[in-house]
Amino acid sequence: MIGPTVLFSEMTPDPSWEDRFNTWYDTDHIPVRMVLDGWHGVQRYRASDNAGDYLVVYDMRSTEVLKTPEYEVIKTDPSDETKWMLSHVSNFTRYIGKELGRHGDLEAAITAPLIFTAMFNVPEKDEEEFDAWMVEDHIPLLMGCDDWLAVRRFTLPISEPETYTRLAIHYLASPDALSSPERAAARDTDFRERMTRHDWFGKGRYRGYEAFGDRVPGQAG
Repeated sequence: MIGPTVLFSEMTPDPSWEDRFNTWYDTDHIPVRMVLDGWHGVQRYRASDNAGDYLVVYDMRSTEVLKTPEYEVIKTDPSDETKWMLSHVSNFTRYIGKELGRHGDLEAAITAPLIFTAMFNVPEKDEEEFDAWMVEDHIPLLMGCDDWLAVRRFTLPISEPETYTRLAIHYLASPDALSSPERAAARDTDFRERMTRHDWFGKGRYRGYEAFGDRVPGQAG
C-alpha cells in the first residue's frame, strides 16, 4: 500500500559526521515512525548532483497521522541524538503533499533507483490550467519513455521554508530518461509554450535524487 500523502523533507549533514547522520536516520528517525498507524513506507534518497543533500519521502494514509498523540510524542520528546541532529543539519525543508493523481504502475515504480522532482508556486487562478497541462499534455508524453516508470502529483498545503503549491515526483529507471526524445517532445508543445508565459513557471525548482538504501515498509498499516 502506498498512501496518498507524503512527508517530503531534505537535510544536509556536514561531511565530517555524515556517517553518524545516516546511522541516526536509519536507526532512529525512521523506525520510530514506521511503527505508527497510517505510515505506509519510506524511501531515502541522496541528491544526484553530489551536493551532500539527503531527501526522505514518507508515504502516509493522510495528514491526520501527523496529529496523533503517538506522533506528538515523537515531535515533543525526541531522543538526544535527534535533538543534536536537528540543531546541526543545514538546508532543512519540509513539505506535506496531498496526492492529486498518480500515473503509471506506482506499486512497481516505488523502488525506482532514481527520482526527478519538480516544484512550482502556482497561483490559485492558474492551478486548473497547470493541472490540465500536466495531465493532458506533459505526463502522457513523458510516459512514452520506457524508463519513465511513474509520476505522482501533489498539492502542498505545507511548504517550508520556500512556498510551493505543486510537487511532481517522477520515478525513473535510468538517468537516460531525462535526455530521452520523449522528454524533449514533452518540453516542446504548444501547451507548454503557453505555460512559459506565466512568470511563475520559469521559477520552478527541479532536483534529481538517487535511492539511498532500501524502501522500509510501515508495520502498523
